[in-house]
Amino acid sequence: MKFETFVALRYLLSRSKGVFTVITTIIGILGVCVGVAALVTTLAVMSGFQNDIKNKVIGAQAHVLIVGSMPEGRYQQVQEDIFNSKYVRATAPNIYGQAILNYDTYSQGVVIRGLDAKQEQYTSNLPASLVEGSFEAKDEKTSPLVLGTELAGHMGLDIDDDVVLVSPKTLTGGLPKMKRFKITGLLKTGYYEFDNTIVYTDLASASDFLGLKGGVTGISVKLDKLDNADKAAAEISKITQNRYSVKTFMDLNSTLYAALKLEKVMMFIILSLIILVASLNITSNLILFGTEKLKDIGLMRAMGASPARIRRIFILEGLFIGSAGVISGIILALVLCWAIATFDIVQLPGDIYYLTKVPISLEWPDIISVICGSYFLCFLSALYPAYRASKVNPVDAIRYG
Repeated sequence: MKFETFVALRYLLSRSKGVFTVITTIIGILGVCVGVAALVTTLAVMSGFQNDIKNKVIGAQAHVLIVGSMPEGRYQQVQEDIFNSKYVRATAPNIYGQAILNYDTYSQGVVIRGLDAKQEQYTSNLPASLVEGSFEAKDEKTSPLVLGTELAGHMGLDIDDDVVLVSPKTLTGGLPKMKRFKITGLLKTGYYEFDNTIVYTDLASASDFLGLKGGVTGISVKLDKLDNADKAAAEISKITQNRYSVKTFMDLNSTLYAALKLEKVMMFIILSLIILVASLNITSNLILFGTEKLKDIGLMRAMGASPARIRRIFILEGLFIGSAGVISGIILALVLCWAIATFDIVQLPGDIYYLTKVPISLEWPDIISVICGSYFLCFLSALYPAYRASKVNPVDAIRYG
């Protein structure tokens, strides 16, 4: 064991400390402990909510979306071409457009999405999200329409109700195109924006309504791994000879992911102030410790200890106090996360959050960031007391210490 480490541990565990030094040491440890526990627990809760949102968004969307007008026959060939990619697991054609949904006295702008339910089940969770009904109409002459539960509840719609979709595109004579649909199903993805703004129908009805003549506006692609999204997008662009725009799930939800990331970073910074305040207690503890051990410092200097060694002793003292706080804080955070995940400490209204328990997701990068940040603040808190102790005159310290 090095000299500096031995002296730092000896003084930290010494029973001859003054009362104020003991109190400030305990306060410093508890402060770091509470700060670390609060930060880790908060990040775990935020990660839980973020992962839940991401899973719902990704589950209802494609991992990669090929965007571009493709006539009938062409999009089937594109599907065959990109299916040979080593990153692609499944593909499905789709149509996106805008419309106005009319029912009784209600009108609302929506996104209409045409899909093939049989192929869609391999690229997203939409078919599994149906809570009632189906994507297929009972009558071949009827155009089916599936709504999110939020939109249906807002407009008072239910299965077998007839609605009218109005296209922004106008027919000859300046009249907007209108088409009657029958509600055949209700789904619940768990993501409010999807459940309140998107309506779903089959490819034929969507193509006819938007005047695509059997064509589609894109192809959804499911990958073997989400981490391969960028590589897959680059390869698909080469396969399609850059004829179409290729977007990953990150591109499609860039605003959402940026907001979630910013929110987490800001929460990390704000809660780090708790640890900063606790580190100031470590500073006061080391200043009192330096005053209390002034004579000992003078003796060590007289026996040949350099100012650098004195500085290292105080820095190690601060890091040992911080270590006790960090370790106890991590343990406390793990206990809190387990309790929140196991017991109904906080009950969420299921109709708002689609959850009844607070989701917890402990991630190693978050824990490591908290530990490194805490040690850095504890290190900074020890710099001034260490510098002050290293400047002590050994003669004056022995005489007046």
